[in-house]
Amino acid sequence: GQSGLGKSTMVNTLFKSKVSRKASQPGQEERIPKTVELQSVTHVIEEKGVKMKLTVTDTPGFGDQINNENCWDPIIKYINEQYERYLREEILITRKRKIPDTRVHGCVYFVPPTGHWLRPLDLEFMRRLSKIVNVVPVIAKADTLTLEERAEFKQRIQEDLKTHAISVYPQEDFDQDPDDRALNDRIREKIPFAVVGADQEHQVNGKRVLGRKTKWGIIEVENPAHCEFPLLRDLLIR
Repeated sequence: GQSGLGKSTMVNTLFKSKVSRKASQPGQEERIPKTVELQSVTHVIEEKGVKMKLTVTDTPGFGDQINNENCWDPIIKYINEQYERYLREEILITRKRKIPDTRVHGCVYFVPPTGHWLRPLDLEFMRRLSKIVNVVPVIAKADTLTLEERAEFKQRIQEDLKTHAISVYPQEDFDQDPDDRALNDRIREKIPFAVVGADQEHQVNGKRVLGRKTKWGIIEVENPAHCEFPLLRDLLIR
């Protein structure tokens, strides 16, 4: 997605840790610097004794230029390179017991919260990406839209994706049994998730919650009534 949609913040919210880069000078307020090239950060996250090695590749803001022709090339090239690298390891006669897996399993695509339709750039990007990686579109900074606008925008995005035959994750073609299909249909109804990222905690009713503070209240990131961040997290991690 383009700059300023909160990609790095969302990653930090997702894993409740500073996965994205930190501020360059200590003492400065934690401002996440702008990404200028594809950067991968690897972490081992652990929850209740389950360890998972996680690599997050943060992309620069694509679509920031005046001429955005072929701005998806670096991302597509990167994803394909990882597949090739894995394949090369796999076809060796004496191959490693555990091949380091750098393949990209999912791509979260941030859509700007315009409330209108998807931009041609978003459509083209997702069309190309959806052929090589699991794309999960999300409406970024969803707290800038009212609930009605949000529902309408979602509807329009779903129509757009259907019209342009863009298959997003979870794809219908891969549903193997009726239970899978029922579960995935519920997820598909909700896509694109309207998400809000925050890396600051606030006190709400004596509990510390992640959220964004406004004049009239706190938008709680993990409260399903406020945004669909919990759904996104479950889909990606659980």
